[in-house]
Amino acid sequence: MEHRAGRHARHRVETHGRDGVHDPHGDPFLRTRFAVPVPPDTFLLRQRLARHLDGALRTPLTLVNGCAGAGKTLLVADWVATRPELPVAWLTTDADGQGAGMFWAYLLQALRTSGVPLPPDIAFPADANRVGDALPARLAALLGGRDRPVVLVLDEFDRVTAPEIAAQLEFLLRHSAPGLRLVLVTRTEPLLPLHRYRAAGELTEIRDAELAFTPGEAARLMEAHGLRLSPAAVRGIVERTRGWAAGLRLCALAAEQAPDPELCLKEFEADRSAVADFLLAEVLKRQDAATQELLLRVSVLDRFGPRPATAVTGRADAEAVLARLHRSNAFVQHVGHGVYRLHPLFAEILRAHLRMRRPGLEPELHRRAAVSFRAAGALPEALGHGAAAGDWEFTASALVDDLALGQFFTGPRAGTLAALFSRMGQRGGDGPAPELVRAAARLSCGDLAGGAVRLRRARQLTRRYDDVADTTAARMGCALLEALTARLTGTPRRAEDAVREAEALRGLLPAELVDRHPEFFALLLDHLGNARLWAGDFAGARAALTRAAATGPGAAVTALPREDAMARLALLDVLHGRPGRAERRAREALAETERSGLARPAASGVERLVLAAVAVEREELAQARALLDTAGESHPALRDPVLEAGRALITARLHLARGEPGAARQAVELGVPADTVSPWARGEAALVAAAADLAEGRPQDAAALLPEVPLDQPACVVGAARVLLAAGRPGAAVRLLDRAAVDERAGPAVTVRAALVRARAADRAGDTAAARRLVTRAVREAHREGLRRPLTEAGAWIRPYLTATPRHRHPPPPRATTSPPPPVEELSGRERDVLRRLAQAMSTEEIAADLYVSVNTVKTHLKNAYRKLSVGRRNEAVRRARELDLL
Repeated sequence: MEHRAGRHARHRVETHGRDGVHDPHGDPFLRTRFAVPVPPDTFLLRQRLARHLDGALRTPLTLVNGCAGAGKTLLVADWVATRPELPVAWLTTDADGQGAGMFWAYLLQALRTSGVPLPPDIAFPADANRVGDALPARLAALLGGRDRPVVLVLDEFDRVTAPEIAAQLEFLLRHSAPGLRLVLVTRTEPLLPLHRYRAAGELTEIRDAELAFTPGEAARLMEAHGLRLSPAAVRGIVERTRGWAAGLRLCALAAEQAPDPELCLKEFEADRSAVADFLLAEVLKRQDAATQELLLRVSVLDRFGPRPATAVTGRADAEAVLARLHRSNAFVQHVGHGVYRLHPLFAEILRAHLRMRRPGLEPELHRRAAVSFRAAGALPEALGHGAAAGDWEFTASALVDDLALGQFFTGPRAGTLAALFSRMGQRGGDGPAPELVRAAARLSCGDLAGGAVRLRRARQLTRRYDDVADTTAARMGCALLEALTARLTGTPRRAEDAVREAEALRGLLPAELVDRHPEFFALLLDHLGNARLWAGDFAGARAALTRAAATGPGAAVTALPREDAMARLALLDVLHGRPGRAERRAREALAETERSGLARPAASGVERLVLAAVAVEREELAQARALLDTAGESHPALRDPVLEAGRALITARLHLARGEPGAARQAVELGVPADTVSPWARGEAALVAAAADLAEGRPQDAAALLPEVPLDQPACVVGAARVLLAAGRPGAAVRLLDRAAVDERAGPAVTVRAALVRARAADRAGDTAAARRLVTRAVREAHREGLRRPLTEAGAWIRPYLTATPRHRHPPPPRATTSPPPPVEELSGRERDVLRRLAQAMSTEEIAADLYVSVNTVKTHLKNAYRKLSVGRRNEAVRRARELDLL
């Protein structure tokens, strides 16, 4: 048989894999996608094609390109089967959810299934729609080191249409030589630079013209079906089919039982509409009327088990009929686990015929399928068929009642849901569920005003429906969106109310349903933590964010709220003056982003703001600027007042450090739009403005701003004390520090500044011994944290005390007691380039892309730099380079 085999489209496996390995959607991998199709008994081995395909062992890229039913898949499958010595990974690509994350997850599993060992540091894509550059780079490095190349067959590659996937695959192919031989089986021209491979002699091509059957091959195929035709009849059918393998095969099946096979074959026409008529007449008519009706109805399904087949046909014996059709080779394929599918060409023709023979029935069949899949707990399939039926009330209710509304914002299905419900429009249902979905769709893309209007309407409808239906899930959805809206508008009390409502409703829902969606409460807690942070309730914010960061660890659906919560905890550390801990948390959040495959603007972006703040404290101003520039993009639903205030504050601190007081004042002058005022944001903005006044020689103007500064936060207290000191009130400054007990509550960035305020007050009082002791303590603590900014901003009065402490100079960079030994060998310019980017929290893959070199080249430079600096890790290399003034 020479037709397309092994094609697998969207479907939900009804049993879970035993090994517990799941794709980014959380479903078990479909093992049939990794199976090499088995040619049927009537398969015709064509040696000329097999010999040509042997070129795949000599060239990095092989392309088998032909029309549907040209015999491409079975040709490659037979070639693989006759060469058992080859390490072969087979993957049949899928049309559903074919984002980068899903594609690479299945590609990795195909390699594992074929026996290719993959190390744990190969990042697993958590987002079905995207993947970071780290994964292809690491995989290329792994395959490039193999002694024996692996043959990777991507069947039905025409289903992969995303340019980013093609670009990443081309990167993998280019950088994994000679450890990879890529074979693409496709109907269309892939988005790869074929001309380059062709010009370099690195491409093996088999195309339609070569795939076409010759008269001799067609005669042998007919003989395999028991048909002995005259040479003239064979030539005629080859001319009319143009050697099309599927056409020849279908004709043979139809002619097998005909009284006069040659007469039957003469009726065949070459145009595609005639092919459809021929198939319907010669294949369908062999079945009884009831079986024909069954085939027409199941054509709306992609892959299907007994339950959906029974639902659309109304027949209890649907599974038995499908099994019989499969055994009789009537273009019904069994793909395992009791799941069937129609031959794709046959299904397409059947659907067209269904519309013609039963106009208006197709939406009803989709509706029945949707109900069946929903009852089976197969939400993605239920949503797809509900949308195909145009029943948006049902489709939206299925999403809301399953407590899956949060998947608009996080997880691998976010993009799929947005695309699916974008077709709903304004007339797609009038109940609370459609309005909730419209609100979620708008909020997920940053349309706060539109989302708020839809949310109010959903609330009203929920109250109206409350007497006639169970609206618990809808009210839970309202609470989730209320919490998000409160976060985005800066109304903490509203967020508290929404979370209390959700917690009260939680007990009214089945525990299994709530447990199935950890992203729901992860999002709620993240929203609550950020609302509390805006309100200045730092303890409450830390509690909520800590819980959010620990919800659903490792789950793809909770990746975004966990990453955001970790980043906001790092921002809290910055506000409390703990730069070291802030840096560690921020890097943990970045690692979570990379591990889960999140990419800007899918991630929060707060981590880079935090790292910029730490860089300012260490007076690494160029690095701080670079980090601020890369922190500009974030998920639309995370662009809240906390993020905007943090960005303004850190930008202002950078301007102050660069001696630009006017720019610093301007950065915080506009404020952040919010329904309520944040005490810490207002206080920090006032301190920035006061610092700008001090820099411009106006201490009294700076002191006039102090009433806006909250005195319940240690960092603000120390800032206020510095202003009082500069305004000539050292006693008041020290008393303020004493009352606030700053040294007991704050981190080193605050306590160093507090010690310097006390030292300056002692210096003015003539107590040089106390001043020297306090400066020494401040310098020691600053050195431990790598802080330079507090010592620089202290002013000229500190210089004599630093001179008396020979371990430091001005500007007083924190140094070790003894100078670090020089590098064993001078670093090259390229090694310094790599270190500079390493200091900007760039990954190995990002550095490679920025410098236009391979990942392996970057790793080589890093290895050399580590050796020259006598260190073994990234952080140590950056720290050592700073100590040696190499950055």
